[in-house]
Amino acid sequence: MKIGTDGVLLGAWTPITNNPISILDIGTGTGIIALMLAQRTNAEQIDALEIDEEAYEQSVDNFENSPWSDRLFCFHAGLDEFIDEPEDEYDLIISNPPFYSEDYKTESAKRDLARFQDAMPFEDLIEAADLLLSENGIFSVIIPFKEEAPFLAITKEYELYPIQITRVKGTPTTEIKRSLLAFSRKENVDFPIDELIIETARHIYTPEYVELTTDFYLKM
Repeated sequence: MKIGTDGVLLGAWTPITNNPISILDIGTGTGIIALMLAQRTNAEQIDALEIDEEAYEQSVDNFENSPWSDRLFCFHAGLDEFIDEPEDEYDLIISNPPFYSEDYKTESAKRDLARFQDAMPFEDLIEAADLLLSENGIFSVIIPFKEEAPFLAITKEYELYPIQITRVKGTPTTEIKRSLLAFSRKENVDFPIDELIIETARHIYTPEYVELTTDFYLKM
């Protein structure tokens, strides 16, 4: 799986204002978001969860070859298996979930698993976050903008409340494509909602995107 803009955005944007000691990355893929949070925080425990065997093996390899190998651990399991016997609460839960909800499937079962929402329905993800999030924890995701309203409706049912929303556009003239959402257990009616534009032209990145992600690129 290639490193995508969604993962980079979430890893760089996720609020760490609560100074998390323990972090969980649900559906880690190759481990990019967990690695970015290892770089950004002093968290002592960074767990990652991945159901696809090849992605799991790649994330383990990436973790072992990183400067933070002693803090990173990947579980090869589905979300339902992982929450069967929850042992820990986490101060930060992050996920770049599979979110293609169309009825069709591709020729590749692996791509289906990575891309289609039925691999991890939003309600299952939110229920797990509610179960595993510490009292002062933050839950952070990136989803399609068109899914923002239903996602917010489900989180409200679980008493998880937005603390920050950033809506992402590829260029100034394109439609909003993604929503970056962060939640806590404390209701806050006065939280920031803003917009981020990635590029002004092909590979010409906006100052805001550069500022957000520059610590994670060798060339930016």
